[in-house]
Amino acid sequence: MYKLAVIPGDGTGPEVVREGLKVLKAAAQKFKFEYTTKEFDFSGARFLKSGKLVDAQDIKELKKYAAIYLGAVGDPNVKPGIIETGVLLKLRFALDQYINLRPVKLYNSNFCPLKDKKPEDIDFVVVRENSEGLYKGMGEFKDKGTKEEVAIQTSYNTRKGVERCIRYAFEYTRKRDKRKKLTLCGKTNVLTFAWDLWERVFYEVAKEYPDITTDYAHVDATTMWFVKNPEWFDVIVTDNMFGDIITDLGAMIQGGMGIAAGGNINPEGVSMFEPIGGSAPKYTGKNVINPLAAICAAGMMLENLGEAKAGKAVEDAVIKVASQKLTSLAAGKMGYSTTEVGDLVVENI
Repeated sequence: MYKLAVIPGDGTGPEVVREGLKVLKAAAQKFKFEYTTKEFDFSGARFLKSGKLVDAQDIKELKKYAAIYLGAVGDPNVKPGIIETGVLLKLRFALDQYINLRPVKLYNSNFCPLKDKKPEDIDFVVVRENSEGLYKGMGEFKDKGTKEEVAIQTSYNTRKGVERCIRYAFEYTRKRDKRKKLTLCGKTNVLTFAWDLWERVFYEVAKEYPDITTDYAHVDATTMWFVKNPEWFDVIVTDNMFGDIITDLGAMIQGGMGIAAGGNINPEGVSMFEPIGGSAPKYTGKNVINPLAAICAAGMMLENLGEAKAGKAVEDAVIKVASQKLTSLAAGKMGYSTTEVGDLVVENI
């Protein structure tokens, strides 16, 4: 019996979560596991009404759950950054979800913007450090509001934080058991403090994994190779900021935000799974948004919970739908409604 916390969120979040839960129910029936859900209203609407987002009591309760399933957050009526910081970053930091796991996998060549690339060419995973770096929110202003103003944003990296991320990446590469190659993505030629630490730890830990091939690429070169030769990559490990950037590019080459899912992982605690795309408020209530990213996130959640067969069945069903049924992955252009796409995945499970 798994206790699952559900955060539908804003905009189209509740719509895609509805389809994900529909698929979860089908997987549970087929693979004989049970679960309960409780919904948490962390949203822009709640903030506008009460001024509240996630507080200490919410965190305390969420720690009792096996996993968190998130739709999306972001409300055009709320100043940018408030909900993202008050929900997403608050949960990631408070629950110590120090890994952001982003599979980048092409399911249908027709949806890839890159010429002549096939599913076997785009199949890699980005392991992003999720609790430190520039996202720590450390910095200061000097002489704010004057012509001499200076804004300082600090990238905060600890040996503990860097090492546990890198070690997770090595273990994941071994478990994934494909090319068994781990690439460190950084900027050692310019960011000489943070990336000196990352590089030293990477090659120290690598000595414990002689079965894993290692290499290094600057972040700017990584974006270039994502487009030119994505088949070079197996698993990539990087910091919070660079990981945020390259995973959006990864989403585009795999077909767009409609198919991109991710996990915020605490290997020893509560993890959270979500579609990568935002709340897409302009599509709210129209039943046209693509739910496959949210459904893939549910599959990732199942795998993380130990229901590997169920997780694979969800992914296999998504592959079949994306490769055989849809005319596009874009909202309103799929050839089916949001609800119908969810039904197609259920049928294929």
